Amino acid sequence: MLRRTLANAVLCTALAVTVVAQPAAAAQTSPLPSTITLPSGFQPEGIAIGQKPYAYFGSRVDGDIYRADLRTGAGRIFAEGPGTTSLGMKIDDGRLFVAGGNGGDARVYDLRSGALLKTYQLRPAADGPFINDVIVTRDAAWFTDSRSATLFKLPLGRHGKLPAEAVAVPLTGDLVVVPGATNANGITTTPDGRALIIVQSNTGYLFRVTRSGVTTRIDLGAELVTNGDGLWLRGKTLYAVQNRLNVIAKIELNRKGTAGTVVSRTGDPRFDVPTTIAEYGKRFYLPNARFTTPPTPETTYNAVAVPIP
Repeated sequence: MLRRTLANAVLCTALAVTVVAQPAAAAQTSPLPSTITLPSGFQPEGIAIGQKPYAYFGSRVDGDIYRADLRTGAGRIFAEGPGTTSLGMKIDDGRLFVAGGNGGDARVYDLRSGALLKTYQLRPAADGPFINDVIVTRDAAWFTDSRSATLFKLPLGRHGKLPAEAVAVPLTGDLVVVPGATNANGITTTPDGRALIIVQSNTGYLFRVTRSGVTTRIDLGAELVTNGDGLWLRGKTLYAVQNRLNVIAKIELNRKGTAGTVVSRTGDPRFDVPTTIAEYGKRFYLPNARFTTPPTPETTYNAVAVPIP
């Protein structure tokens, strides 16, 4: 069993967008800071948090990995990148799995030392790949590519041993890739753990995906999650970050992940095109990618924490 852009920006009027007011500093009761300052010019995209109070962020500039202490907000470069992007990330078994974006690769780092354990070239960089996100299950790490109808699988061996090579899994069924658009993006598992869920950013569709790559559109009624980016599953509740809409959509799924209901959308005044999402201490942490702000070496970036809706 498995373990765990703006084509339609009109939100359903039946669903109110809940705005979480930013707390005044004097009213802050949490021992953890609610904003994490990232290096200027960093251009964050992915975030991963494990059992310890550290958040890891990937840079779209050069692929550097930055580690921040959630207790103090202090941080440093944890691992230098390859000069290409680092996007979605997940932690599993003392390792950090990183989707390599336009580099067409997947990378695995040792979580203690920051050492690069393995690099997998999933697609040639010259072919225009966009390896966007990753989920790690009991027996594999799965990576999305927003530019092709393919998932890439790293089968994990005994005791989580890394494979020699990655396996390309063609996507068939309902999902139709639109050339030049951001297609398959965030990825997670179904509530029953038997399949995967991916969001297609440009259409706002969610898909259930079998191990063999067969995709079936998840029934959300008339709802879409346009600009869907990072996904986070808690029980049968799926949270989808709608990046340029600056909201988190909360979706109640059935156990098999074949249908769901969008029950709320939550925003925050501090959101500035948040992308991915991770959980720690009953709060969600989201990096602000600031896609609508021209990037410079002096552009400021941060990540914000919000209560779990």
